[in-house]
Amino acid sequence: MRNSHSFASLSVISYYAVLLPFAACLSHEDVKGHKGAQHNFNHKLSPKLVSDINLHGVLLWASMGFLMPLGVITVRMSHREEGGRRKALVYLHFVLQILSVLLATAGAIMSIKSFENSFYNNHQRIGLGLYGAIWVQAVVGFLRPRRGNKRRRTWYIVHWILGTVISLVGIINIYTGISAYHKKMSRSTRLLAILFTAQVSFMAFFYLFQDKWEYMQKQGVILGNIEVPITPTVCNQQNDHNQKVLVPEPCGKRNSLKNLFD
Repeated sequence: MRNSHSFASLSVISYYAVLLPFAACLSHEDVKGHKGAQHNFNHKLSPKLVSDINLHGVLLWASMGFLMPLGVITVRMSHREEGGRRKALVYLHFVLQILSVLLATAGAIMSIKSFENSFYNNHQRIGLGLYGAIWVQAVVGFLRPRRGNKRRRTWYIVHWILGTVISLVGIINIYTGISAYHKKMSRSTRLLAILFTAQVSFMAFFYLFQDKWEYMQKQGVILGNIEVPITPTVCNQQNDHNQKVLVPEPCGKRNSLKNLFD
């Protein structure tokens, strides 16, 4: 379990290594290329097409940019719970992912019916791959073996890796969609990129903070106030017959830094 958490943390860190330069490039392109986009805007889009483009963006943001990462967070939270609360979080994960798949499917159908699908840009190519991958992931989720089954470990690894990759690539594709929207509509998208980056950053922080919060509670650190836990230690004391005995009592103040990193 610790290895999976380490890999998940590494995945989020790697994602930020790709995301931050990419978001910066979007902002730079938004400022530098705004006049060029207006120059290349040869025809006026119909109101229906504009409405369809906006709705497509909202559907895919809700699916790939919000519900799917939120589902990943809920199932991660369930690992620390037991009983009914754990079951409720697992069911919430299930509901969120189903809603995410349905919204993404609606966005895919809309793009097929309303847009030119020449696949000349990365947004369309990545989106096509994601549409197939999310349904594969949904089928894998429904085929979950029972606990104790030999195939359970293999299923967990496949479901977890595929879900993580889909979530990260889906978020990246939202940025490519923002860039495509800027070129198509000749509108500033800097605020959209900033707001989405803030939302994703908060979710990533919360995702990574769960393990650290549990660790800080164990170490006596709560909301920045260091409370060094008093743990019974073994001390050497002399009894009446000058023999050493072991007494489970505190025998002195331990180093607080050592307490934090033990």
